[in-house]
Amino acid sequence: MSSTEGRPVGNRVVPDGLWPIAILGATASGKSRLAMDVARQRGDVELVSVDSMQVYRGMDIGTAKPSDDERAEVRHHGLDLVEPSERFDLSSFQAAVADALAGIAARGRRAVLVGGTGLYLRSVVDALDIPGQFPETKSVLETDPDTVGLHRRLQELDPLAASRIEPTNRRRTIRALEVTIGSRRPFSSYGPGLEAHPLSPVTMLGIRHSRTETARRIEERFRQQLEAGFVDEVRRLRTEGAWSLTAAQALGYREIGQHLDALVTGNESSLDAAVDLAVTRTRQFATRQDRWFRRDPRITWFELADSGAPEESDRWAAAVDGVLRIAERLWGRPTGPSDP
Repeated sequence: MSSTEGRPVGNRVVPDGLWPIAILGATASGKSRLAMDVARQRGDVELVSVDSMQVYRGMDIGTAKPSDDERAEVRHHGLDLVEPSERFDLSSFQAAVADALAGIAARGRRAVLVGGTGLYLRSVVDALDIPGQFPETKSVLETDPDTVGLHRRLQELDPLAASRIEPTNRRRTIRALEVTIGSRRPFSSYGPGLEAHPLSPVTMLGIRHSRTETARRIEERFRQQLEAGFVDEVRRLRTEGAWSLTAAQALGYREIGQHLDALVTGNESSLDAAVDLAVTRTRQFATRQDRWFRRDPRITWFELADSGAPEESDRWAAAVDGVLRIAERLWGRPTGPSDP
């Protein structure tokens, strides 16, 4: 049996005694595959997506959602929560995960969080104090087309928040300004602060590859998504109605959408160029994800081998076995088969 002595209690998102595991990593790292392997072998696990884009219905191929077969085999949460036209923010995600984890605990199951959206994960791990909405302030800010200028304003009002946000990231800049102005309190002051790493009821396990392998995996996945109908998915979503600002900024969707816009207006546009741009931006995003996660000393890392390396299968098996050992130490032996 597992011992509960010395374990951290739950927080307002994670029920006491559940002790979830989080499997995290950069985009295209294989974290979803690892989570599925663990869930299959345990038999008592439900998976909770920690991905800010998988919440949108119909955005399936480009967000690399689990397949229908995988979702039938293992119960998933955090997917297809809203339409792409609907607003869905960090506080909405936090509430949805709290409900999912409460249900998992009530069923006597075990929870594995899986994803790469760092701030969303921290909202669960540390039950961050999520600021409210200030729609009037936001509306005024959105009338200003100068994103870099807005970021300079944020630097004046909340330098710490500005240092964590790319100057070209309009959505996050506006959100930080909205909260700072609307609440009259710096956006960076909410919660324990991202620089703090307190004891948590969530055990975080990360997987990572070499930078070269990460770049190769990102490009390979984009090619696979194109073959699976990614362009048609973007075209269909655009004909079904407006996207929220968040959904419209999703990597891949934005670049392919701009390509389709150019075709409609008669301007010259190359799908290959759009894909190359999306791949480049996704590589940059993966680097930022890696930097984010490396700052957290609570994460235990599994180093994976490059594709085709002699040790590739052994490293993968070691990662699966490592997660299973940690799960048994936390939860004890599996209690029964998965019930999707």
